[in-house]
Amino acid sequence: MGKPKTPRALADTEARAVNKMIKVSPQKLNLVASMIRNKPVSKALAELEFSPKRIARDVKKTLESAIANAENNHDLDVDALVVKEAFVGKALVMRRFRPRGRGRVGSVTKPFSHLTIVVREVEEAA
Repeated sequence: MGKPKTPRALADTEARAVNKMIKVSPQKLNLVASMIRNKPVSKALAELEFSPKRIARDVKKTLESAIANAENNHDLDVDALVVKEAFVGKALVMRRFRPRGRGRVGSVTKPFSHLTIVVREVEEAA
């Protein structure tokens, strides 16, 4: 018997990749993710390659994973892919403490983030 198969959350022309527990704040990660939204994947990869931000390498790896998922798992055309969504979520926040003057303590927060990239195949307009 067993339970029924869960229907696919994405459309047939979409693929996604998720990168969890990235050691950067969601605000910083969202700055890089907003650079690639609604762009063709070739242009998005080029922008991430030459971005001065450290986190751009992790975003590029996630985008390449989404492209590979689209090509290998869903048989989509790589040249017709567009970044449909690139969104960031909060993960845990590690809290550490630093000694401060006069016997007090200062808190240090070390945030983590989740990144999800969804690519979609679009038809070329003639």
